[in-house]
Amino acid sequence: MELEDQWWRGQLATDIYQVLRFKELKLPTYKGHSPQLNLRRYYTDLIAVISNHFRLCPTARHLAVYLLDLFMDRYDVTEQQLAVVSLSCLLLASKFEEREDRVPKLETLNSLGCISTMNLVLTKQSLLHMELLLLETFQWNLYLPTAAHFIEYCLSIAVHEGDLHDGWPLTCLEKSKIYLAKYAEYFLEVSLQDHVFLCFAPSLLAAACVSASRLVLHLSPTWPPQLQCLTGYTWENLVPCAEKLLIAHDSDVKEANKQKSQQQQQQMGFHSSGQTGTVTQYLQRSSAQFSQQANHRPSTYLNHSSSTGLQPSNNIQHPSASLDPKSNIANRAYQVNMHYSCAAPYFEK
Repeated sequence: MELEDQWWRGQLATDIYQVLRFKELKLPTYKGHSPQLNLRRYYTDLIAVISNHFRLCPTARHLAVYLLDLFMDRYDVTEQQLAVVSLSCLLLASKFEEREDRVPKLETLNSLGCISTMNLVLTKQSLLHMELLLLETFQWNLYLPTAAHFIEYCLSIAVHEGDLHDGWPLTCLEKSKIYLAKYAEYFLEVSLQDHVFLCFAPSLLAAACVSASRLVLHLSPTWPPQLQCLTGYTWENLVPCAEKLLIAHDSDVKEANKQKSQQQQQQMGFHSSGQTGTVTQYLQRSSAQFSQQANHRPSTYLNHSSSTGLQPSNNIQHPSASLDPKSNIANRAYQVNMHYSCAAPYFEK
């Protein structure tokens, strides 16, 4: 989709957004009937790893995964064919979303370790044949909006100087914007990992990523009037999708705390007996450590770093950051429509 850089900042931003909303109404129906659905996660990770290697834009990665989902939904594809299909989807998406000089080259693809480990040798003929089949399947229409096409528009006013963090004014608006953008990017990648998110409109999913980020960061109001006006979605519209994102987030937090505890035990010379503490204990331990560092100032976001790449593992990497909390952090929780509640996580630098 050839869009001007930072179109969401231009005078035509509203018009472009409405065109994208109109286009998403005509997206193909996804039924989730693929017999190879259990292999989806592996090839989604493969697309993510290769797109990160070539530093492709998020819209190319998300479009590639969407093309793969639609193609698998229509064809019974063997496991060997899925690798070629996945790479062809990525090549088509990058040709559509990226500049020509950034499109991965065949020789470079064949030299990647993730390709050689599959005992796969790509040929120009096989890729062109698969690309043609993909184009015919989608009737030569790759103008398919994904959540990645909407996210920057939502982020353009995702943090306002009037927002509160745990009831306190923001001390650094720009750093708050950066940190929220990192979390929105994380939730956007979470949405790629499960085909269940395909039941939501891409524009709604993008808005839900922003609302979930604000919720985790304890920004209030969770869904301010300016975001509702900008996106056209109310908080009630976003709750089902935001809830699924937060459940996935909670699972990642538990796994991260579990791994951290095991590493600490190994460093201290303890041998695991096969039993680990409960998630509540991990969260309380983090909260206790965090509370000891509290200095009773208004919360702010300090220096942070984040790996924007998606790794081929069971968990997506969280934004890494340090927060300067108040002493009552252990009692904080975020809730979605009273159905979901989890202690606010703390990510150490």
